[in-house]
Amino acid sequence: MKYNTGRVDITMREYGRHMQQMVDYVVNIENRAERQKAAENIIQLMGILNPTLRNIADYRHKLWDHLFIISDFKLDVDSPYPKPSEETYRIQPAKLSYPQSRIRLKHYGKNVEALVDKAIKMEDEGKREVFTEIIGNFMKMAYKNWSNEEVSNDLIKEDMRTISGGELEISAEMNIESMSRNQPKRNFSNNKNNNNKNRNNNNKNRNNNNKNRNNNNNRKRY
Repeated sequence: MKYNTGRVDITMREYGRHMQQMVDYVVNIENRAERQKAAENIIQLMGILNPTLRNIADYRHKLWDHLFIISDFKLDVDSPYPKPSEETYRIQPAKLSYPQSRIRLKHYGKNVEALVDKAIKMEDEGKREVFTEIIGNFMKMAYKNWSNEEVSNDLIKEDMRTISGGELEISAEMNIESMSRNQPKRNFSNNKNNNNKNRNNNNKNRNNNNKNRNNNNNRKRY
């Protein structure tokens, strides 16, 4: 028995080993006309084996590129599209750098820090106060979403000083309740109590059914 671990590795595994063997056979066909016809038949078969490519624009172009890649760029046939080269196929995309900036209070997210930085740079004092009030509203809503608990305004004010480095202050005149007040509160305890109540009712109904069944059986005896 032959195992794949002992065989030659295949170039594109999504097409399978049999497709690799067919392409290798076509590469060695000496008659160019027969080789061309065999390559076109393989393209049809590749489209059947990999139907997901049909959702891609110019999917036949993609199939011809795969055919040349499977043949290790040794197949000499006429293609309706420009032939890929081994040099362009081996090019690796540049790696994207991962952002390394730290978030001071992670439950508020990076966007809150960006808004705070924007508010600090505002020269108009009135606009800065309005923007600070809006940020405070959002912070309170975000905190409630994160903890599912009521949060005091004093905590939000202190967090605002921390994030802004003391540059922004939420004053007593600012209203930071509008967003969080309209937010529905998730009450897990009520859901748990309702589930227990429904379970008790089901058990009670089951007991009543058993009692009625026993009564019917007793009547039949007499």
